[in-house]
Amino acid sequence: MSSGGAHPVERLHVAVNTPAGEVHTQVEVPTGFVPLTSIVPTLRDVGERAVALEQARAEATGLAISCRMGCAACCRMLVPVSPPEAFALADAVQNLPDPQRHHVQARIETTRGRLEEAGLWSRLSEIADTDRQLSDEDMEQTNRDYYALRLPCPFLENEACAIYADRPAACRELLVTSPAELCQDLVRNPVRPIPVPVRMGTVLGMLWAELIGGPVRLIPLPLALSWTERHGEERQRRCKGPELLEKAMDKVWRYLSKEFDSRGRRPPSEGSGAAAS
Repeated sequence: MSSGGAHPVERLHVAVNTPAGEVHTQVEVPTGFVPLTSIVPTLRDVGERAVALEQARAEATGLAISCRMGCAACCRMLVPVSPPEAFALADAVQNLPDPQRHHVQARIETTRGRLEEAGLWSRLSEIADTDRQLSDEDMEQTNRDYYALRLPCPFLENEACAIYADRPAACRELLVTSPAELCQDLVRNPVRPIPVPVRMGTVLGMLWAELIGGPVRLIPLPLALSWTERHGEERQRRCKGPELLEKAMDKVWRYLSKEFDSRGRRPPSEGSGAAAS
């Protein structure tokens, strides 16, 4: 958990029960006030560990993950990011060396031009700033229209992610066991993704909604940096580190409870939490 500054820290053990098994990790939590975005690395780590359990379970049944470096078909999809991830992404871009940062910013502007030509930029802007809670059904047509453009992610360089270490949670969670060539048309082809036990972008959106207000907001990736420029005041909010982690773990467990239900399984009595190690 990033401190965002020098604070005394408390070392905690995080335990999360998922449908594929238990996730355990250690995290150092600043005891003072920290930015809300400081929880992003911790939740990404927990999310990746949970996906790894699902991957191991799939491989134990004889399935193989088809995703490989250079296979970037999913990088033409509309990726949703939570507000904390958007601010973390803005920081990551700002910290790039000048030539690379300018190149990324130019690609984002090119992407905006393509979206404006297709009449999608205004629709995506409404999604980013709406005060209404959107459903998957609300997003379906926009997702399809975006994917029809086959527009590469502005962070894609030579079919590889230029911000791999800082990529959104949604990018970390999509793994398929179907043949890689089927991913060239994700609408028509029956690809087989492995189950995602907990979507951390949604969890972060839930946490942000509680602490800042508004709907569980997910921002279209091409608009993430421009969104952060308009919402700089929200970035200034602070929360005590242990309290922020506790609230985040509550949202993780709320999501997992629904995931257990959707799989027809009863969630364990002990869900997600953190304790002194």
